[in-house]
Amino acid sequence: MNIVIAGHVDHGKSTIIGRLLADTNSLPDGKLEQVRRTCELNSKPFEYAFLLDALKDEQDQGITIDAARVFFSTKNRDYIIIDAPGHIEFLKNMITGASRAEAALLVIDANEGIQENSRRHGYMISMLGISQLTVLVNKMDLVDYNQEVFDGIVKEYTSFLKDIGVTPRGFIPVSGIAGDCIAGHSKKLPWYSGRTVLEELDYFIKEAAPVKQPFRMPVQAVYKFTSCGDDRRIVAGTITTGTVNVGDQVVFYPSGKTSTVKSIEAFNRPESDTAHAGMATGFTLNEQIYIGRGEIAAIAGEPQPEVTTRIRVSLFWIGHDPIQQGKEYLLKVGTAKVAVKLEQIIRIVDASNLDINQSKNQVERHDVAECILKLNQPIAFDLADKLALTSRFVIIDNYEIRGGGIIREAQTDKQSSVREQVLLRNYKWEQSKISAERRAEKYNQKSTLILITGQSHSGRKEIAKKLEDQLFDDGKIVYFLAIGNVLYGVDADIKGHDDSPEEHIRRLSEIAHILLDAGVILIVTAIGLRQSDLELIKTAVNPDQIETIWVGDELTSDITVDLQLGDDLSLTGKIGQLKTLLRDKGIIFSPW
Repeated sequence: MNIVIAGHVDHGKSTIIGRLLADTNSLPDGKLEQVRRTCELNSKPFEYAFLLDALKDEQDQGITIDAARVFFSTKNRDYIIIDAPGHIEFLKNMITGASRAEAALLVIDANEGIQENSRRHGYMISMLGISQLTVLVNKMDLVDYNQEVFDGIVKEYTSFLKDIGVTPRGFIPVSGIAGDCIAGHSKKLPWYSGRTVLEELDYFIKEAAPVKQPFRMPVQAVYKFTSCGDDRRIVAGTITTGTVNVGDQVVFYPSGKTSTVKSIEAFNRPESDTAHAGMATGFTLNEQIYIGRGEIAAIAGEPQPEVTTRIRVSLFWIGHDPIQQGKEYLLKVGTAKVAVKLEQIIRIVDASNLDINQSKNQVERHDVAECILKLNQPIAFDLADKLALTSRFVIIDNYEIRGGGIIREAQTDKQSSVREQVLLRNYKWEQSKISAERRAEKYNQKSTLILITGQSHSGRKEIAKKLEDQLFDDGKIVYFLAIGNVLYGVDADIKGHDDSPEEHIRRLSEIAHILLDAGVILIVTAIGLRQSDLELIKTAVNPDQIETIWVGDELTSDITVDLQLGDDLSLTGKIGQLKTLLRDKGIIFSPW
């Protein structure tokens, strides 16, 4: 069982753990004496915390920097105790440690009383969904074991926890340095008859593996075998909740593609027809479908995950610079990683006192905020009050975690109605026996939608047709489609009548989806496409199969492009740049 011990800096977390290990004879032989001798040689007073704080800079500063893990056993079970840093500068490390825990011990110094991080850590523990929390009121020796001091802290902190929806399992008065109420009761605390810390650990309820919850497996990778006649394609990942069996119909989100489990696969493990929560596993499918990392596998008939590009979240921010509206970050939930921007700050909560600020226009370091985030493509997830594990996310900037939190609500977006149609289409889609990989190998290309846009008279069509001609001469399966071909063909029934731009884009996207499924490189031209048009197309077409090109020196749209072709380039130069892009992306290639 994983237990995190948290609290304000210098309130004695490491000392309590060190004392617990010493008093239960859980230390390696000679370790206690070794640390005592080291302290004597360095003219330092001995501290039980030094049993954990092995790093020299930690001992010099007297603070725990990383989330140290301590392996410990009682007669009832094995434990991993996570000693989380208390210093506010290492809040990220505290959260990292707490995210792995099933229960928490929170330490408050009886002499100093409730401090900023006492509240902040309590708030973070509640955000991470840790429902089992016991508070240790430490350093009772410094207040002469006064019950009134203890009762005052119990009253004040219980009130704080109630405001954030947490009911503590109890409060224990302790002295880490003297060993009172750590592994045994103390005569110095005659007024306390409750459990010791050691007894409290065994009193925590071990969470059962969430096998009875809806099935969720974030897809980590799809492995394909080719040697010795082995043609398996294994969808691999770690099951977070639920159970999957051979014969189950699985649905992948956000794509909505579906197939049936053919076999459960594992390395160096007996064959089985089932896999459950906590297992790193894989499975093969009866129908070969194209899915990739970041999708979440669910089972048809069970509650399904949410899918959208807008989410309401509870966010804690640990970046040195405030999160900026308009700046692009990366959001990671499960195995999915997508670009994200801050759309709206609803309110900011001071986690140290629960003060609410609805007028603040930026989320600063150590703030907790309720926000709306906008993603550049849809993701699948669950809400925090339903399935906590698949609701947690982190925000990354410049390869470092800057913030994180939980998803509270799925917000509607402009693509919601189209997405519902696409999910139904994918669910009902009849799969060809010819896989996308076989077509790619046969045609020596990867099916791709090349969107060429720009202002009027920018030469889009000339470029598109020339590219089609050269790719065709190179032996590629390629097709040029002007937007007008769709408007006056497939869209003839709505052109001039129910003339909805979104419906035109949706129908174009469905045509593109069919041609891409056939393995074609499709080149489409349209005037002045906007980002909203691109997002609508991405709803119906795999975003990984789209390349967006802008023609012209001035980018007059908000659309995100993969390549901009300037006016100073000749037609030959523009085609050269396009073909270089396609080669760099692995869209066109040779069989050797």
